[in-house]
Amino acid sequence: MAKKSKGGQGTPATVALERAGVAFTVHDYVHDPAAESYGGEAAHALGIAPERVFKTLVAEVDGALVVGVVPVAGQLDLKALAAALGGKRAAMADPAAAERSSGYVRGGISPLGQRKALPTVLDASATDHPTVFVSAGRRGLEVELCPHDLATLTKAVLAPISRR
Repeated sequence: MAKKSKGGQGTPATVALERAGVAFTVHDYVHDPAAESYGGEAAHALGIAPERVFKTLVAEVDGALVVGVVPVAGQLDLKALAAALGGKRAAMADPAAAERSSGYVRGGISPLGQRKALPTVLDASATDHPTVFVSAGRRGLEVELCPHDLATLTKAVLAPISRR
């Protein structure tokens, strides 16, 4: 069952995981506000390969907000994201719109427990690992879980949407 970290780290993401009865582990670290890459900072601080740390990006496909979850070591391929959702055009969403829709701040957007559930695509490389890390809902807090559980809880489409 769920493993909780010390100190009352509950976020909408961890609450969603607890409600679903999914096994997960919360990892916290001291966030540096000057960090250039939130995901890269998490991988370094936690001592894990960047290929296992996934960032949550809010984009628009044909004018509708969607979520792409890709390794921090790569970039979101917008054309592949649109294709995975049966759309034609994709662009990154306005950061303010992403924050409003998800209920999280930039750098802490989790694919789990979002205010409004959006169509989600999880990069297929996630299934190469027994567990992956995604934001737990705030900067400096990551949740580790099985990629299949992540896909199930977010109702994600699995597709190759990352490029180096």
